Amino acid sequence: MAKTNETNAGKAIFVERETFEMDGKTYYSYFIKGQIRGRDVKVAITPPDNGGFVVLDIVFGNAMAAELVVKPFEIKDEKTKKVVSGNTFAVVSYDENGEMYECAVKPYRQSDKALLNMLLK
Repeated sequence: MAKTNETNAGKAIFVERETFEMDGKTYYSYFIKGQIRGRDVKVAITPPDNGGFVVLDIVFGNAMAAELVVKPFEIKDEKTKKVVSGNTFAVVSYDENGEMYECAVKPYRQSDKALLNMLLK
């Protein structure tokens, strides 16, 4: 029932997660693995705010990977007529009944944004 997002030469891109320990507590880090010019890269992904980590936990459920959805946008400044375009991102999963769960995400650092843009080409 999973729907696919066709990107990166027709392949769906997945956000993965892994656990890490800090101050005696276990947390998840979120990332996308890929390859650019033969080099393995790991793009850090984060929700737009700290409350988003709870939403990401719900979206992932018991899974360690969920699909990245790329949503292109364009905004036109009426005064200058300049058009700004780019992408927003979300992680999605579906339960056994086809119910969709979604959480907005973004690259963690500017370097992660650059790497993600390279992976999407």
